[in-house]
Amino acid sequence: MSTPKPAGADLKIPSWQSIAKIIDHTNLRPEATPSQIIRLCDEAKEFELGAVMVNSSHVELAYSRLRDTNVKIGAVAGFPLGATLTSVKRFETAGALKLGAHEIDMVINIGAFKAGDLAFVQSEIEALSEIVHKQSALLKVIIETCLLTDDEKRVACEIAEKAGADFVKTSTGFLGGVATIADVALMRRAVKIGVKASGGIRIASDAIAMIQAGANRLGTSSGANIIRELRSESTSNAAT
Repeated sequence: MSTPKPAGADLKIPSWQSIAKIIDHTNLRPEATPSQIIRLCDEAKEFELGAVMVNSSHVELAYSRLRDTNVKIGAVAGFPLGATLTSVKRFETAGALKLGAHEIDMVINIGAFKAGDLAFVQSEIEALSEIVHKQSALLKVIIETCLLTDDEKRVACEIAEKAGADFVKTSTGFLGGVATIADVALMRRAVKIGVKASGGIRIASDAIAMIQAGANRLGTSSGANIIRELRSESTSNAAT
């Protein structure tokens, strides 16, 4: 009897260029310095990454570094706990967009969701969706998969899609949760919008596994290293 192949084993591996375009090169650490944000932006330019993801206080700096490039600027709202007031998330979102952000990754109010107040969760996403889309920007909704059951993950994704989100996203990476193939596949089945895998994606094989599971955006602080690895493999294969 032949050994079954893992899911996605027969899928064509994307080129390093196409993977680069869906990477959100990320530094959301509280101790991030301006020089580290500049390095993040310069790496994104060098490796032709799709976007950088920074805290809102760094958006203006990132914009000044990237405004003449194709690299998008992403910022977060309600990060990393999701427990701030909706008015605070709205204010943070509007401020980041005004400073040059093209994308917003918001964290849902996980406590409200776990308590069953789904109407509130949906209304909060709708409020940010309205602000974001008025500026022709994108909204990604972080559901923090490590805190949810599979049924809750499905419901959270469905609510986000119904509320106007452009992407659902696995996790902040700040609460111990990482993106898993199972979660990405579940989210891909649950929605027709984008799926962003984030948390624990550090090497090329991680990135490829997430894409094959259904992710069409990757959040990682290792974007440069991943593309460096993929380019090296591509060069080696071509030489062979």
